[in-house]
Amino acid sequence: MLLFAAFVPLALWILLLLWRDVCRKSQGHKRSFFSLLHQYMFQRYVSFLSLRQRRRLEDSTKNVQHLQDRTLLHRIHRDRSTEYGRLYRFSEVTDRLSFCSVHPLTQYDHYSDYIQRISKGEENILIPGRPSALTVTSGTSGAPALLLCIQAAMNDLHQGFGACFSAKINAYPQTRNLQRTAMFFYPPVWRKSESGIPIGPYSVSPVASRHMSSSYSTPAAGYEITSGAEALYVHLLFALKDRSLGILEASFASVLYYTFALLQQQWEQLVEDIRMGRVNPALTVADDIRLRLNAQLKPDPRRAYELAVEFGSGFRGIARRVWPHLNLVLVVDSGANELYGSNLQRFYCEGVPTYSPVYAAAEGLIGVNLWPERSERYYLLCPQSMFYEFIPVNLCEEEQPQTLFMEEVKENELYELVVTNASGLYRYRLGDIVKVVAFHNQCPVIEFQYRQSQTLNVRGERITEAAFHQTLLHAVKLWPGAVLHDYCCVESGLLGSWCGGSDLHYEVFVEIEGVRNMSEDQRYKLDQCLQEDSAVYQSFRRKGSIGPVRVHIVALGSFKELTDFIVAHSGISHNQFQMPRVLKKKEFLDFIQRKVIS
Repeated sequence: MLLFAAFVPLALWILLLLWRDVCRKSQGHKRSFFSLLHQYMFQRYVSFLSLRQRRRLEDSTKNVQHLQDRTLLHRIHRDRSTEYGRLYRFSEVTDRLSFCSVHPLTQYDHYSDYIQRISKGEENILIPGRPSALTVTSGTSGAPALLLCIQAAMNDLHQGFGACFSAKINAYPQTRNLQRTAMFFYPPVWRKSESGIPIGPYSVSPVASRHMSSSYSTPAAGYEITSGAEALYVHLLFALKDRSLGILEASFASVLYYTFALLQQQWEQLVEDIRMGRVNPALTVADDIRLRLNAQLKPDPRRAYELAVEFGSGFRGIARRVWPHLNLVLVVDSGANELYGSNLQRFYCEGVPTYSPVYAAAEGLIGVNLWPERSERYYLLCPQSMFYEFIPVNLCEEEQPQTLFMEEVKENELYELVVTNASGLYRYRLGDIVKVVAFHNQCPVIEFQYRQSQTLNVRGERITEAAFHQTLLHAVKLWPGAVLHDYCCVESGLLGSWCGGSDLHYEVFVEIEGVRNMSEDQRYKLDQCLQEDSAVYQSFRRKGSIGPVRVHIVALGSFKELTDFIVAHSGISHNQFQMPRVLKKKEFLDFIQRKVIS
C-alpha cells in the first residue's frame, strides 16, 4: 500500500511533465490533446529509431572495405543457386576481385529478358523466389523500364530516411514541434504483372503506417483519391486550413513548384472552400472519400479572409506568409530538380530553408544527405545498401572499362556510378556522373553532376546537362527582365522536316516570364555563351560544322502540360518524374513545339 501511495505522485508528476512538453511543442495549435499526444509519442519513437539508424550508418563508414566485401558476398551467396548465379559461377566467387573477373559491367538490356520471364511468374531467375514488386524506373535516362524490388531494398530506403530524420532534427530543432507536415503526393499508379506481381514506383507512401498519418495535414482519406489533379487540390486545401503548418514535403522540388503554381491559379476557389468548410463540389472525388473529408472540415471565414488578404498581396514569399510558423521545405532539389528548387527559394518559399534528404533511384538507395544546413547537396554513400564501383569519367565511353572500389576513389574526381544492389542487378551502370567531394571517415561523399543520357552531342562536342544548365542561366541574365521557369533541348537530328536543310544544331525551348518577344541578337546570346564556356563547341561553330542554337519561347504553363503528357504516355508516377533536359522522343518534341509562341 505504501509502495502504491509513493507511486501515484510519481506517475502524476510524469504525466504533468508529459502534458507540459506536449503543450509546449504544440505551438498553440488547436488540436485535441489525444491527437497531439499521438503525434508526440510517434515522433519520440521515430527519433529513437532514427538515432539508432544514424549510429549504424556512422559505424558502417569506418571500415568500408570490410563492409563492402560483406555486402557483396552476402548477395552473391544468397543468389548462387539461381539460374543467373549458376550461369555466372557465383559459387566460385570468394571476393570482389573474383566477382569482377567472372561478371561483366551491365546495362538494362542485359536484364530485360530475365525480368520479363519473372513478371510472367518464373522463379529463382535473378534472385531466390520472386520479388515483392516490380518497380518502374523514372525514364529520365531512357525509356521507363521494370526492375525487381525485394523487401531488403525497401528496408534500406527506410533506414536511409531514418538517418535523414536524425540529421534534420539536429540541424533544425524546431522541427521537433508538434506541427503537421503538408505532404504533396500524387496517387501512385499500381498494376499487376501476368503472374500477379505488383508493378509501381519505388517510393514510401505517406499512409504506409496509420501512426504516420497523424503527422500530416491531409487526412488518410485524401491519399485514396486516384486522380492527380484532385489529390493535389485536396492536399492544398487541408494545408491552407492549418495556419500552424511546420513542413512542406514532396518527393521532388518540381512537385512542390507545380503545387504553388496550382495555388496561384486556383486560390480563390480554395479560399471559398475554406470559408464554406467543404471539398469543392466540382472536384471528381468518390462519394465515400468526400464524406470522410468533409467531416474533417468546418466553415472558417476568419482563416479564409486571412488567406485572401495574403494572396491578394502577391505570391513572392507566400509560403512564410500563409504559414508563419513554417520551418522547412523537404524536397529533393539536386540534378534535374535544381532549377525548380532555385525558383522555390527565389519566389514562393523565400526565406524558408530547404533540405534535400536522399539520393535514390529505382535501383535503390544510393546516398543520404547528413548536412541539411549546407547549400550544396552532398550525399554520403551507404555502404550496406549497395556494392559500389566507380568508372573514371574519361573511361565512360568504353564498354568494359576498369573500375575502382570505394576506398580507391579520389577527392574532386568525376566518376560514373556502378552498383550491385539487393534486387538482382550486378555491376550495373547507372549512367549517373558524380563528383567525390569529401570523405566521411572512410566513405566517399558525392555530389550529383549529370546524367550521361542527357548530354548534347551532335558532332562529338559533348555538352553535359550540368554545363548547359549553367550556360543557360548565364544567358538568361543577358535577357533584360527574363525569369527562367523551365527548359529543354533537342538535337536537330530529331526534328525531321521541321529542321529543314540546316547544319546540325541545338533547339532550345524556354518557358520564361518577363519577356515575350526577343530579337535574333538576344537569342544568339545563348550561342555566344556556349562558345565562351566550351572550347570544343566554339571550334565546331567556327568551322561551320555546327549551326547556331535556336531559341524558342513557349507559353507559361507549357512544361507542366509536357510533364503531364510524358507521365501519361510513360506509365510512371508524378512522384518519380524528373524532366528530361534533352528530349529523345519525337512525340514529346512535337508536343512542346505546339506550345511555341515566339
